[in-house]
Amino acid sequence: GRYSDVPDLFPGVEHFHTLRVNQPASKFYKTERLREVLDIWNQRGSGMLNMHGSTGDMVLLGAFTEQLEPIFAELTQKGWDLGGSGSALRTPACCVGKARCEFACIDTQDICYSLTQEYQDEMHRPAWPYKFKFKIDGCPNCCVASLARSDCAIIGTWRDDIRIDQEAVAAYVGGEIVAHGGANGPDAKLDIKADVIDLCPTGCMFYEDGKLSINNAECTRCMHCINVMPRALRPGLDTGASILVGAKAPILEGAQMGSLIIP
Repeated sequence: GRYSDVPDLFPGVEHFHTLRVNQPASKFYKTERLREVLDIWNQRGSGMLNMHGSTGDMVLLGAFTEQLEPIFAELTQKGWDLGGSGSALRTPACCVGKARCEFACIDTQDICYSLTQEYQDEMHRPAWPYKFKFKIDGCPNCCVASLARSDCAIIGTWRDDIRIDQEAVAAYVGGEIVAHGGANGPDAKLDIKADVIDLCPTGCMFYEDGKLSINNAECTRCMHCINVMPRALRPGLDTGASILVGAKAPILEGAQMGSLIIP
């Protein structure tokens, strides 16, 4: 809710309420469905919207009080729903997952949809002292920043070894395949030592006699080597999810990552 303190001076924004509309998992829209929302919003609201809020959601900016119920009724008639707002469960959000990403270790969209359906009451009726967020990332790249920006982060990972294609490694080293960025800038010839080995945070990678090896017991799955050489290195096949809770950004201490609860 938004109300002007000087409605007599600015009657056009005497009320300026915001509505959050629950986005589909991974934010995939059909254009005709977007036009449904925009037609309703242009008729009953300001026509301004934000794609998307920091939690997710289409954020419809600016409506008078008497328009709120009609907007809600027309949206739900078309199959849309409101997202979480205030001290409630905020709309669960996820990355593109297996729909488009070769690194996804879990079905982020299925998890996101299931959580959304399970916790409808917690989303629509704020009853907590503060907001709560679920975010689901398909791999440790954390494209929706679940590790840092959610109260419960679900992150896809693997328990077995990183898969290595030694022929593709040799092609990267020989310049036959262009690396995805490195010490020499984006799309430059790969320097296996400078761009991969020396940047491994635990020093668990070795390149000797033209062969790359990984001490997987020491690997923290940071994704750097896989990101640089995606045709040579792949996540393992024994996949699942790590669950973390408690990320926060207090003003005095600064940002704190979530704590690993289930590896």
